Amino acid sequence: MAAISTLYKLASRITKTPSLSLSARAIITRSSASSSSSAKVADRIVKLFAIDPDGHKRQVVGLSGQTLLRALSNQGLIDPASHRLEDIDACSAECEVHIAQEWLEKLPPASYDEQYVLKRNSRNRVLNKHSRLGCQVVLAPEHQGMVVAVPEPKPWDIP
Repeated sequence: MAAISTLYKLASRITKTPSLSLSARAIITRSSASSSSSAKVADRIVKLFAIDPDGHKRQVVGLSGQTLLRALSNQGLIDPASHRLEDIDACSAECEVHIAQEWLEKLPPASYDEQYVLKRNSRNRVLNKHSRLGCQVVLAPEHQGMVVAVPEPKPWDIP
């Protein structure tokens, strides 16, 4: 709210300044508007850590409201083409991740559909308690610092 009121004050000062040309006023207005919108994006940044299949710890940057799948695919840890459908009924659990216990407790519980997909696509048909679908985990500010592991691809996922 403070950024919006500051923007309105700046805009009113710009329109009242007769010495500025119309193009200069537009540039100043656009630059002040973009700086306030970038502050909003900065507030949405969620930094977490991912352990890749080789055991290397990598920092991943996502945005609040974005899925874990999107953040991991932006870092190249999950192939975005492997997750073809957003509909969980057609999901093949190719975006499965393992989340550290301390962070599992900060996530909403997995839905019945998510648990079903994970069990159906598990190698031994037993649900790993740390498994979640990256497409079903929505990042939030309280997930800052979360640790996830990207498991090795299942044999049927390897081209």
